[in-house]
Amino acid sequence: MQTRFIGNKNITYQFLVVLILLFISLSALVYFFPPTFIDIKISKEIQEYEHAAIENLMIFISWFGGTIKVLSLSLGAACVFYFMKYLKEALFVASTMLVSVVNYGFKLLIDRPRPDSSLVNIVQDAEHHSFPSGHTSFYVVYFGFLIFLMIYLQIPKKILRSLGIFICAFLIATIPLSRIYLGVHWVTDVIGGFLLGLIMLIIIIHSYLSTKFKKVKE
Repeated sequence: MQTRFIGNKNITYQFLVVLILLFISLSALVYFFPPTFIDIKISKEIQEYEHAAIENLMIFISWFGGTIKVLSLSLGAACVFYFMKYLKEALFVASTMLVSVVNYGFKLLIDRPRPDSSLVNIVQDAEHHSFPSGHTSFYVVYFGFLIFLMIYLQIPKKILRSLGIFICAFLIATIPLSRIYLGVHWVTDVIGGFLLGLIMLIIIIHSYLSTKFKKVKE
């Protein structure tokens, strides 16, 4: 796999600065202003398609983002890599759960309420604050890093690897829609979550590529 982009410090730092500035700007927008016309409009458009099958699919897509699931997925995958003799990878996979801690810090700082039932249809109740979307940020970091490792390490075998990459990419692509459809986030929340997740993902991949680690002996 070509790692020239993330491996190049100058390009990585410049891209990170752009992403951070975008995230800060969006954070300021949602902090000082209530949900915008765009937030409400997009939520209504997405929720227009009411069907039991769609609702169940959206609930399933979001299922992997609960607190217990985040810990289970991160530590579970780390254990799998460890037993496969990939100690470095195990540590970095476990580190993906840190995005949830960072995300929660921003939730407390921005203190944005969840969407109100007077504006959107609340399909699923959610705790804590709204911005940024914790599910979105975790999916980008966790499933994004798994995609990176599968391509970079060329594991598992080709057919399983392709299936794994597809599933991870599907979850990353659909989690924003799921959170909006369920009425627990505005579009600006999921954009913020995506930006934060991308920032953390780049930092983790760049750190992974820059870290020398002694392999576990057979």
